[in-house]
Amino acid sequence: MKNLPNHIAFICDGNRRLAKRLMKNPGKRHELGIKKVYDIVNWCHELGIKYVTLYALSIQNFGRPKREFNYLMKLFEREFLALSKPTHDIHKYKARVKAIGRINLLPKNVRQAIKKAEKATEKYNKFFLNIAIAYGGQEELTDVCKKIVKQIGKGTIKVKNINKKLIKDNLYSDFSYPDIVIRTGSQKRLSNFLMWQASYSELFFIDTFWPEFEKQEFLKIIEEYKMRRRSFGK
Repeated sequence: MKNLPNHIAFICDGNRRLAKRLMKNPGKRHELGIKKVYDIVNWCHELGIKYVTLYALSIQNFGRPKREFNYLMKLFEREFLALSKPTHDIHKYKARVKAIGRINLLPKNVRQAIKKAEKATEKYNKFFLNIAIAYGGQEELTDVCKKIVKQIGKGTIKVKNINKKLIKDNLYSDFSYPDIVIRTGSQKRLSNFLMWQASYSELFFIDTFWPEFEKQEFLKIIEEYKMRRRSFGK
């Protein structure tokens, strides 16, 4: 299929509002979005889209009620451990899993589960699934600045060497920049997501809540993307 995006990033918004509408147990409202993650992976793999990045947990989400946050951590531990098992579909797709963010802020059990998933898929290169967890775009750029300052202090680089490539090389991941950013849940903002990488991404804001996002709507976005002219300011 011509003019397909290489990389799509998703801001997975609307789980809590959908749960409230459906009068679901508030402690389990995030379960609603898990199946959709794997639907997205399947759809993108079918189309030949190679990179998917999901905004799963922001730095700001750490301020949520303790009960909800602890439940989220159990959910993340469970899902990353599932990804590490050879029976998971992610291995059928030869998909490499990577978590990006301030991973050190997460509980030890979640960090260990992430390491297992990354280790189990580290040799794959057919498909790439990036999970932004404990992530913030401004925080990422702050961490980039700290890395570069340390390199200058060690004498490995000079101030004159600072350029866009150096910044890219010091981001949390070296994956390609997203061609498309899709945000579900009706909000029309990036919410501190991929502030550097999304500078020329095509943006799609849709009203559908994340768990209700269906393949037909996804394909409509792909078709609209193919019609857009990307000039990159030229």
